[in-house]
Order: sequence, then structure tokens, then C-alpha cells
Amino acid sequence: MLKPQDVVILLKILSTLTLSKGKPDGILSQNKLAVLLCMSVSEVNAGIKRLVLSGLLSPVITEDPKNKTVFLPSKSACEEFLISGVKYLFPVQLGAYTRGIATSYAAPILEKYFILGDDPIPVWPYGEGNKRGLALEPLYNSVPKSLTQFPDQLFYELLTLIDAIRSGRARERNIAIKLLKEKIHDDNQQTPASDSKLKNVRVRSAKVRKA
Repeated sequence: MLKPQDVVILLKILSTLTLSKGKPDGILSQNKLAVLLCMSVSEVNAGIKRLVLSGLLSPVITEDPKNKTVFLPSKSACEEFLISGVKYLFPVQLGAYTRGIATSYAAPILEKYFILGDDPIPVWPYGEGNKRGLALEPLYNSVPKSLTQFPDQLFYELLTLIDAIRSGRARERNIAIKLLKEKIHDDNQQTPASDSKLKNVRVRSAKVRKA
């Protein structure tokens, strides 16, 4: 069974793959992922194992001298899961008024599509945040710290689009879904091995190794 932090790991890998223009060698090691996500290496390793078992990631070994193993997402599976599965597995319930980081329809990627009015916006609770609104707990508690210490605009956008799908009304969800598809199928991103062939890589059938 997938856990909320697994979705965070998956979104970070999607973000990294886009920023590396689809090159498998640009994918972060599990140790580096752990640092950037403010998680333990064991959490990341366990999460990747679950993502592989779920068919969302595939272990791939590059044909470099070190035989580096990376984990590439299946874009079609990710799209289906993120749009149709996450909102049921990890539903949202807004909490108390608090300080935090804007998310869902109030995040920069979505706010231009809506008139926010005077209603409190959804925010991830975080003492160093610059917004106030109703608490919407992030998928994992390390998300605000991760984004503050290691800014990643695409990662932030993916997270907030998922929150809009999890918590938004029909119009908010529809726009978030459209934008999420565009991010997943970014034109600069090569198709992962599970969807098509990648240059200079071959799929590894071995079990996921510990970091």
C-alpha cells in the first residue's frame, strides 16, 4: 500500500526528470533525494520500493562504467494515479486558521484562474510561511521545510496541483488536471523507459537495492 510520502517522492522524481531534460543520469540518488526532501534515506528507499511495486517507477540501469541504477516514472501510470487515485487514498480536510504556504487553488500556478474573494485560502501550516488561511496538511510533513530549504518551483507546482485535485471543486480540479498533464508530458522531457525506449539505458529486472 502506498503512503503519502511516496507521492512526494514520485513528484520530486518527476520534477528532477523534467529539469534534467529526461536524461536518466540526471536523476538524483536516494541519498540526495532524502536530503532534498528532508526525509531519511530509509524512508526514501522504502517509498521507491512501493512505487516500483505499484508500477509507477521502473528501475533502470544506465550503460555507464559505474552501472548506475535510476528509477524512472511511467508517465501514463503517473497521470492515471495522480488524477484518479490520490484524492481517494489521501483525502483532504481543512483545519484551523493558521500561517503557512499557499496551496491548491491559492498557489501561484492556479490563483490567476480564480477570483479568490474574502474566503480564507488553503495553506500548508508552516511558521515561516507568508500567507494565512485554513490548514491543509501537505501530503507529508517535511514538504514545507523541503521547499523552504531547497526551492524547486516545478516540485511546488506539482504538489499544489495535486492538492487542488484532492480538495478543489469541479472547475478547480479540471484546470489542475489540465495543468498537471502538461507538466507530466513536458515537451522537453523524454519518454521514460516504461513508456518507450530510452537511449543508453536498459531496464533492470533485479530487485530494488538499498541505498
